[in-house]
Amino acid sequence: MLISPKRMFPLGDRALTVEFGNELSDELNLAAIALASRINNSPFPGLIEAVPAIASTTVFYDPVAVSGGRGSAFDRVREFVTEALGSATGTPAEASRTLNVPVSFDESHALDLDHIAGSAGMSEQQVIDVFLGREYRVFMLGFLPGFAYMGTVDPRIALPRRPTPRLAVPAGSVAIAGNQTGVYPSVSPGGWNIIGRTDIPLLTEDEGSPCFFRPGDRVRFVHAAV
Repeated sequence: MLISPKRMFPLGDRALTVEFGNELSDELNLAAIALASRINNSPFPGLIEAVPAIASTTVFYDPVAVSGGRGSAFDRVREFVTEALGSATGTPAEASRTLNVPVSFDESHALDLDHIAGSAGMSEQQVIDVFLGREYRVFMLGFLPGFAYMGTVDPRIALPRRPTPRLAVPAGSVAIAGNQTGVYPSVSPGGWNIIGRTDIPLLTEDEGSPCFFRPGDRVRFVHAAV
């Protein structure tokens, strides 16, 4: 059985959210991913999709198909979810992967590396070494299709978002905001601090797996080959 959720509440009239906590935690994230996996792999009538976030799972459903004219759709979905909570394990059906992501720290790609270094009181090379020196967990996808929120960043190089967002962040930009890092999958406005860039395409034409990253993946950033 998964850890007990803090609360369960409606998100509009077509979704239910299960909240396990409100912090960046491997344990809470694992529970959110495992619950979503359990529901998606054993769907109830009317289920659209269960989507994990950092420490919660949202279950989207068709209220007409769920209720069948018998009582509240939310109450019936809550019953299904409660049953799933009791039978789900802490290990999602989909095995997590370890991915290596090559990054270029060339001056033309690392647009905020000098700012990060100055804020940290380090040289640019020291910042790069610290950034590459740990493994990051994909906590969730959001903001843009394929954008992975990953953590946690070493506190020495963690810093807030830029006060003024850029109107067009290049695709593949690897960036830091707070204690999280992420990679922009496409050109987009954004306020994260850009430390480098990768050439890996983060969106695919595969309908079954359209995004390079999946929640629960472990990611290591490495130097791109010159």
